[in-house]
Amino acid sequence: MTTVQKIRESEYDIIHLREEGLHKLPDFDILKKAKQENRVVLTFDLDFGDLTNHQTLPSVIIFRLQNHKPMAVTLRLLTILIEHNEDLLQGAILIVQDNRYRVRRLPI
Repeated sequence: MTTVQKIRESEYDIIHLREEGLHKLPDFDILKKAKQENRVVLTFDLDFGDLTNHQTLPSVIIFRLQNHKPMAVTLRLLTILIEHNEDLLQGAILIVQDNRYRVRRLPI
């Protein structure tokens, strides 16, 4: 089961850009779309942290995990969604590593 499917089962509204045929969208346009739709960007791409520094939304969760398998990502993501819901609603960058994560409120 994919991370997207598992998160949906937990009753979160999540989409994958591939589902909309937008998986090749430039980073700036992804952020614009996420802001318009009031979504959080989930990514393994470190560039998103630099793109969001001077704005408040959208929030971005950047994964820096050794294990990229869906179950590992899903478990970390569910924990973060529960523990940092308010931060994500207000605007934040979360850097998620195997044993810890950092939260930075936006704008930086």
